[in-house]
Amino acid sequence: MIRSALMNVMTGAALKAGRGLKRDFGEVENLQVSVKGPGDFVSAADRRAEKVLFEELSKARPGYGFIMEESGAVEGSDKSHTFIIDPLDGTTNFLHGLPIFSISIGLVREGQVVAGLVYNPANDDMFVAEKGQGAYLNNRRLRVAARRELSDALIGCGTPHIGKASGHARFKQEFSAVMANVANIRRLGSAALDLCYVAAGNYDGFWERDLQQWDIAAGIIMIKEAGGYITDADGGPDPLAKGTVCAGNDIIHRALLALVKQG
Repeated sequence: MIRSALMNVMTGAALKAGRGLKRDFGEVENLQVSVKGPGDFVSAADRRAEKVLFEELSKARPGYGFIMEESGAVEGSDKSHTFIIDPLDGTTNFLHGLPIFSISIGLVREGQVVAGLVYNPANDDMFVAEKGQGAYLNNRRLRVAARRELSDALIGCGTPHIGKASGHARFKQEFSAVMANVANIRRLGSAALDLCYVAAGNYDGFWERDLQQWDIAAGIIMIKEAGGYITDADGGPDPLAKGTVCAGNDIIHRALLALVKQG
């Protein structure tokens, strides 16, 4: 693992927030039987986790700014550093009792992501990366997969939900183009974890559109520090600004990007 002071701060905050999410996740199954459903409960769990993350990180790094999914932007006196936080990426999975969700923390310095953490409290997987220090899952150094042929590749993706109907037609075209050329496709429901799985070599590539900064900030540095390539879904250099991603090793990234553009 990376033992820097910054990473100690980020992991400490994630573990503390994760304890609450783990407890709340244990309650979700009991709530499934209610007529009202667990939606309000999950929203409250999300907000509680974000509050813990904000308090812990701002205590350790006073002056840093924040961009958070639930609370929005908080400007800090230090204009060069901003934490980008998603306290619960994979809300729908959490809501349905699926243990595929995560806390995501990215740190941006002067417009560039320089550190990232993605933590799944359900199984205690802790992914971390820091610029120039590599990417790790717990104590294991991460490298992107070495496969060179799309026909051998397992590709991850994100699907637009019912509230993003305007993206359905485009996704169907992209999915069709990719599906015809790869070994298989997966959709897990947490973009932050998806990008970590590319970094770890579980996926050979990943693409998704219509994302927010907090979905992908940590994943961007994770991919880069694992030796991978990541652009926006149109091949541009700034996925954080565009809110789209395409990632993989050099060969798979280039080939996947071509298929997505073709779609």
